[in-house]
Amino acid sequence: MKNRIRELYAGDSAEAHRFRYALLVFDIVTILFVIATSFSHHGPVVETIDMVFGVFILADFAARIWISGSRWRLLSRPTTIADLIAVISFLAPLAGEGLGFLRVLRTLRLLHTYQLTKRLKQDFPYFERNHDVITAVLNLFVFIFVMTGIIYATQYPLNPQIQNYADALYFTVTALTTTGFGDITLPGTTGRMISVLVMIFGVTLFLRLVQVLFRPNKVRQPCQTCGLVLHDADAVHCKHCGAVIRIETEGQT
Repeated sequence: MKNRIRELYAGDSAEAHRFRYALLVFDIVTILFVIATSFSHHGPVVETIDMVFGVFILADFAARIWISGSRWRLLSRPTTIADLIAVISFLAPLAGEGLGFLRVLRTLRLLHTYQLTKRLKQDFPYFERNHDVITAVLNLFVFIFVMTGIIYATQYPLNPQIQNYADALYFTVTALTTTGFGDITLPGTTGRMISVLVMIFGVTLFLRLVQVLFRPNKVRQPCQTCGLVLHDADAVHCKHCGAVIRIETEGQT
């Protein structure tokens, strides 16, 4: 059984790839659920769905711990800690605890999609051609989503300007872009520190995305001598070692 589960999580079979794609879909559904429930009151139906999600996340968490060769190392990873907190927050209604806002930490589970990068390149040529851009967009998206969730979780009970996830997202984007219309603000020292974090780290990730989008186009052609992969489209020699490289191009007349 243990080998079977390990094959699903780390194997290279078609079934293993389908399993990991299913986990990705589950993560996306979970995130959409977090957003949707921010616009409604959390009644018995929402709490029941919470518990169902919690059971699935707990099963995934337990399976990864069981098959891990280095459990303490796995437990120390931020994404693993986020999953553990997500389990507690989804199952909180069972204990009558008001930990529903911690569901936002479940968004960190997006980081697990990075393990699918290799397979996505094989299945979708678009990912192969635009890997750096997609990675930069994903990093920025994860940051915006997590910060929006934190703002919603900390401000919703106290700030009448933050009534749902859309309000928190609006503030996050205006702070990140330094637009600052001023119609929504985060009061107090905690609110100001959150705003500072959004501006500093958000602008850094945004500039990284701009850099990737506007830098000169590169082609992937491994150098047979030194292994350098990215080269200028018209390169005839490797910039790293000087070896001759052969890049197929259509040319222009």
